[in-house]
Amino acid sequence: MKKVIFILFLLPCIYTYSQSKFNSNSYSVTLADIETNTFDKDSTANALVIYEEGNSYVDQSDYKLHTEIKRKIKILNKEGFDKATVSVYLYKNKNITEDIEHILATTYNKLNGKVIKTQLEKEHIYKEEYNENYTLVKFTLPNIKEGSVITYSYKLDTPFMFKYKGWNFQDDIPTLYSDYKTSIPGNWVYNIKLVGYKALDTNTSNLKKNCLEGPNGASADCSINHFAMKDIPAFIEEDYITNKYNYLARVEYELKTFRGFDGTVNDYTKTWESVDDELKAELSIGRQLSKSVNKEDFFNNQILSEPNTLKKAEIIYHYVQDNFTWNEEYNIFKDHTIKDLIKNKSGNVSSINILLHNLLKASKIDVKPVLISTRSNGFPTKIFPVISDFNYLIVQATINNKTYLLDATDPYLNFGQLPFRCLNKDGRLLDFKNGSKWIAINAEKPSSVLYKVQLNLDSKQDIIQGTVESHRTGYHALSSKKSYYSNNESYVKNLKNRFPNTEITNHIVNNKDKKNSSFTESYNIQYTSEKAGSNIYLNPFFVKFFKENPFKLQERTYPIDFGFKDYYNYIFSIDLGDDYVVLEKPENIFLKLPNDKGQLFFSTAVLNNTINISLRIDFKEPIYEIEYYPYLKEFMSKIVDIQNNSLILLKKK
Repeated sequence: MKKVIFILFLLPCIYTYSQSKFNSNSYSVTLADIETNTFDKDSTANALVIYEEGNSYVDQSDYKLHTEIKRKIKILNKEGFDKATVSVYLYKNKNITEDIEHILATTYNKLNGKVIKTQLEKEHIYKEEYNENYTLVKFTLPNIKEGSVITYSYKLDTPFMFKYKGWNFQDDIPTLYSDYKTSIPGNWVYNIKLVGYKALDTNTSNLKKNCLEGPNGASADCSINHFAMKDIPAFIEEDYITNKYNYLARVEYELKTFRGFDGTVNDYTKTWESVDDELKAELSIGRQLSKSVNKEDFFNNQILSEPNTLKKAEIIYHYVQDNFTWNEEYNIFKDHTIKDLIKNKSGNVSSINILLHNLLKASKIDVKPVLISTRSNGFPTKIFPVISDFNYLIVQATINNKTYLLDATDPYLNFGQLPFRCLNKDGRLLDFKNGSKWIAINAEKPSSVLYKVQLNLDSKQDIIQGTVESHRTGYHALSSKKSYYSNNESYVKNLKNRFPNTEITNHIVNNKDKKNSSFTESYNIQYTSEKAGSNIYLNPFFVKFFKENPFKLQERTYPIDFGFKDYYNYIFSIDLGDDYVVLEKPENIFLKLPNDKGQLFFSTAVLNNTINISLRIDFKEPIYEIEYYPYLKEFMSKIVDIQNNSLILLKKK
């Protein structure tokens, strides 16, 4: 038996930008900036930030935060014209607002050997009320063409020192150089957070004495910081990502403490101890968690006297699932009570899961609430408490020394399974007696898909027919259950539409419980073989796990987040009868990801004129760091190639 073996070794991934003629050292536009119309590192880029800089400081005259911004961009093609439109959002409240001034913008083109400069006119700067919290200032640079270079600069003035200006180093187009300087007086102390996987090329901090003067001879020293990155690839969203702001390279500021010149000190960033105390007294969280419920109002004596604690917990969990409907609202810190939930039979996520918590607690089961942030909401900050980062509440139950994470908002979940939206790394377990702590939010078991296809070839009619069985577990089963049990006729119709040249009959779903952790179905198929003269070409993959490679980027700057461990298995056999023999069959392949983080096994064998094919795919990690991207890209490419091009050539005897 011939076998092709591929082994991907983990080697350092080195990405470097090729020599560029662009002037990424300054804001000044050079002839090379205008004349260079390609970017070799990323041929898909429509535009390119050549140079940008920001400088934030507190002015002595008004004690406001001022930020000066300059940016130079190359427009490579028509699809990049949108980068010539600049939008700036100015924050405001009832009494005061941010402001923008000194807007200067220029477009550079080369025409008939001469450089033409076109200035933005003031009348083309527009200002409008965006919403109650923001005013929008917008302008579009004039005379934009393919190959244009644009520059613009402006100054932001803000009295909101709690919103010290953050800086995005990364955009949806490549950036050659991004520079940010800050001067922060000692009156204001900030938590500084660097986000993303791109390292700073410059990161310095110095102290400047007496940079800010106060009344009666008081003064403050300033922390002078300089951050810079270069050769930053475009951030392009691809499959298997949570919120892009988890990974977009940037620096953020959170006001921790303000010290006035008069000696007053105000702390803005709280400790987890103080946050726990606040949450305990909070109307929609702590006070609802402390509400007593009469379990006799919900369950009969047979359930209440159930000796098996796990079975009792499952009964209570399924009761909440089946009798209370999630209204699709999060709003966990707004006024939602379990009293209203019981009355209306519908409520937000926290009211449903707090009722679950209280019923389990009343039944002497060890439970704790857990605050989390959903995948679309971004990761919660861990280095200091930011309560607004959380938008969801689930329950942890400990039964017989085993913990279960529970969410009763979805009637299709099985006990211990969270909705996919909740699989976002970490949650804060609230324990008002012993103190809160971080816990991992993971899918406990891998999810899997298994197909077993058994066919035979009718040589007289050239018809292929047989049976297909599929078995799904975990999150693959969850999506199938929702589709089938919500409308089984539509489910079968969609199944048939996926295979227009195939007759599908006798569809059967073997498990009837929508809360089951698996979903098993079977059906008969029949289709006409594809002939080429006296030969038949047969593609054994009636079902494809991946129709195309989801990984297409030249470089990915954020992890590959599947959310859960994944396993696929495809078993195919076809009885050729006595009239056909195999002329050609695919080669066997064994492929491994570095450090044994995944594997692919594909084999073809012929026994007693029956062809047996097996494809197994195993993703052993829920999340792969960025250094695995080129290997996963090749891994997935091989999977797609196997499914599309593994043809078997048969010949009549």
